[in-house]
Amino acid sequence: MKPAPQPRIIDITKTEEYKKYLSRCITGPPSKQCKKRAEYLEKTIPRGFHKKLLLLNEQVMGQIEYSPAEASYYPIIGDNVMVLNCIWVLRKAGGHDFGKRLLEDMMACEKEASCFATVALENHWSPWFRKDQMEKLGFIPLDSITVVHKTKGKQAFKIYLMWRPNTRNAKPPAWNKQKLLEGITSCTAHPLYHPQTYAPRQIFQEQ
Repeated sequence: MKPAPQPRIIDITKTEEYKKYLSRCITGPPSKQCKKRAEYLEKTIPRGFHKKLLLLNEQVMGQIEYSPAEASYYPIIGDNVMVLNCIWVLRKAGGHDFGKRLLEDMMACEKEASCFATVALENHWSPWFRKDQMEKLGFIPLDSITVVHKTKGKQAFKIYLMWRPNTRNAKPPAWNKQKLLEGITSCTAHPLYHPQTYAPRQIFQEQ
């Protein structure tokens, strides 16, 4: 009996292979080139931004993006903090701990980080970045803010600052809540995305 195929993880910031996924998500049809995304990647790849894909039988099954806090598109602040910008595994690839594999790969490559930080959502209509998913990956909530989306109805949801210590004396990160209300401009698939066509500075309103 042949052994089951093993997944492999590749860093597409260091290879031309699968380069198209640098500016798009692994789900849905290819999107138009986002100028803000291209500008973000140009500035942050030299500063430690990474995007990795998990492949099984050469098919893309998951992705992870991370960077030092100063190169993240989240307004997270801290000394030697590595920020998890995004982690996603296709639903059809569930049940194999692929998310855990991606996280462990990041942690193994960033052993010198004092801690890892990210954001999580609760009561949001998107299935991405759910608080319970981040908690399963070992992240702990530090702070939260309740907001409503100015263009997508009045359903209130919570945004959490999450962290996972990596050293004994790690200091918890902080975040700029006012900056967070402006949303994310460098990822069109993100639940907190601020469309470039929406003129007001803030796209979320604090409750």
